[in-house]
Amino acid sequence: MASGGGYGDPNQKIDYVFKVVLIGDSAVGKSQILARFARNEFSLDSKATIGVEFQTRTLVIEHKSVKAQIWDTAGQERYRAVTSAYYRGAVGAMLVYDISKRQTFDHIPRWLEELRGHADKNIVIILIGNKSDLENQRAVSTEDAKEFAQKEGLFFLETSALEATNVEAAFLTVLNEIFNIVNKKNLVAAENQGNDNPATLAGKKIVVPGPAQDIPAKNMCCRS
Repeated sequence: MASGGGYGDPNQKIDYVFKVVLIGDSAVGKSQILARFARNEFSLDSKATIGVEFQTRTLVIEHKSVKAQIWDTAGQERYRAVTSAYYRGAVGAMLVYDISKRQTFDHIPRWLEELRGHADKNIVIILIGNKSDLENQRAVSTEDAKEFAQKEGLFFLETSALEATNVEAAFLTVLNEIFNIVNKKNLVAAENQGNDNPATLAGKKIVVPGPAQDIPAKNMCCRS
């Protein structure tokens, strides 16, 4: 399991970098979820996000240092202009709707289709019903969302960035699952090397490249 860990030690050795993308309609609280996870903040006068941005937070999962690099769509979804570059290299995705706005949930299949069209087929996806603090304005039942998530093979949680409910749990669910998948790949690679088969991974360490990130050649992985 991941331990929450602090909000990053600049001198810490990083074992893994995992890129996770936030997608969903405008104003469902994607930036607030990110702020809550990355900096433990919430702003009531949140502005629409402009320009692509990502934030990072480093955690420890099973004694390994994992840097979560969380990308926000930066308001591009208003123009249906989320580009394939946004999805490139992502190993996790958070598909967010607002439990008090039915339309944001009805658009989730379209977002999922776009995500699956651009991202790695093994990407770990969690469906998030945000603003669970607005229970008295609920327009999407938990059962509806759970049923959709099960049908599509997604994790599912309802969160409140305002009250800090389940935000940490949602990220840790995704990051732990990515970590487990990566570890299995490492084990397969080690077994292949033991059997004199060509290894599927060049090094023991897997780094999922982010933007402008320089990765030593010996640590590059061949993603299958």
